[in-house]
Amino acid sequence: MQGEKIPYKMLSLDPFSQWLGIEILECEIGNCKVGMTVRKEMLNSMGKAHGGIAYSLADTAFGFTANTNGRFAVSIETSINHIEALEEGDYIVAEASLESLKNKLAFYIVEVKKGDVLVALFKGVAYRTPKEWED
Repeated sequence: MQGEKIPYKMLSLDPFSQWLGIEILECEIGNCKVGMTVRKEMLNSMGKAHGGIAYSLADTAFGFTANTNGRFAVSIETSINHIEALEEGDYIVAEASLESLKNKLAFYIVEVKKGDVLVALFKGVAYRTPKEWED
């Protein structure tokens, strides 16, 4: 399967990302951009988006991007810095970029933005299994 098609297949099999309302905006090998709108049921007790929302969007972008090289890749370590709070109705975009690709490991940076404002910075390490994606 061609790498840029893999995230679309992954999204079709991912009920959680579908529930979040994630859409793929751009995708190529080593880079994927996804977006979503913060909904009321995603807010915490302070009326702001739960930190897991930005994390989940970033994690999805990371996972999609990690698999564009054609092999099943799974997360083995991630971290996030939350920079700005998000509110109901905010449209956020996460763009994942490959930083380093090794035989078994790959390293990614994901920027989460609301417009031009950086709201979170996510880093991820993926383990690349030997299994190939098939059509």
